[in-house]
Amino acid sequence: MSDDELKERSRAARLFDVRRVIGGLFVVYGVIVTLMGIFDSSAEIDKAQGVRINLWMGLAMLVLGGLFLLWQWWRPTEWAEPTPEAEAESGSQGPAGT
Repeated sequence: MSDDELKERSRAARLFDVRRVIGGLFVVYGVIVTLMGIFDSSAEIDKAQGVRINLWMGLAMLVLGGLFLLWQWWRPTEWAEPTPEAEAESGSQGPAGT
């Protein structure tokens, strides 16, 4: 496998990394819930016994999403080139694993 192919596969692996998807969703939902918490009416705050639950949960979701995105940035996914032993094992088995 050439160096260019290896770089292309690593880029594709990073693009579809589940940490990016989960982190992005938490950030988007966190922004929405935080905005709802900022603009809560007094009746909604009274329903939650005086706690601005939307605001706090939105901020928590933003932090969690940010941690997922930082984790993906700190430890990026790299495509490992298959070893000849692994290729031999996968090549010796048929499509049904026999």
